[in-house]
Amino acid sequence: MQTSWNENRITLHGRVAEAPGVSHVNHGETYYLFPLTVCRLSGAEDRLNAVIPESLLLRSPLAAGDEVSLWGEVRSFNNKSGLGSRLVITVFVRELRREQAEDENTLELAGTLCKPPVYRRTPLGRDICDMMLAVNRRYGRTDYLPCIAWGTLARRCGGLDVGSALAAEGRLQSRVYTKRIGEENQERTAFEISIMSMEVLERTQLQEGAWTFPRRAEAVL
Repeated sequence: MQTSWNENRITLHGRVAEAPGVSHVNHGETYYLFPLTVCRLSGAEDRLNAVIPESLLLRSPLAAGDEVSLWGEVRSFNNKSGLGSRLVITVFVRELRREQAEDENTLELAGTLCKPPVYRRTPLGRDICDMMLAVNRRYGRTDYLPCIAWGTLARRCGGLDVGSALAAEGRLQSRVYTKRIGEENQERTAFEISIMSMEVLERTQLQEGAWTFPRRAEAVL
């Protein structure tokens, strides 16, 4: 039984791409799903799936094209249907405000490395490292969040051991790829956390929340 919970905070500002539709019902509460588009500084656009409880949606109705800021956490779900991605990543919305502002996508996480990191180099010679971070919720569940790091940070991540406690800052991003299914190519979207800065923690720091997040200016990419 889990006795501690870890950090998981995301702030987004973007535009509602489609009106919310019913996602599921849990413990008598209906939840809705909608895609949110957020622009990067490069001009590329991330399309992120947000889940919002009906009680919050009734207070702040949403329509396609609305510009909003939202605050919540990144969650994972193991899709056993055999259709689409096996690991489903969404943003659970806890607060929402319709307003005009600069696009934003900032995420703070603290958790445990639960798989061996995979370090490699791209065909263009860039260093890259894939990781899976386990982040405990307050009430006994765990989210498994795919993370990616580049450059010097990737080389550092590649040397980490399973069980390492980490605090990281970054953004949640979407990536479209093509998968071969039988005789057909299917276009799919993967979601991952691009890490900008990271600190390796002692186990007691993770359990007690005794740390401060690394500043973005200190990241070496």
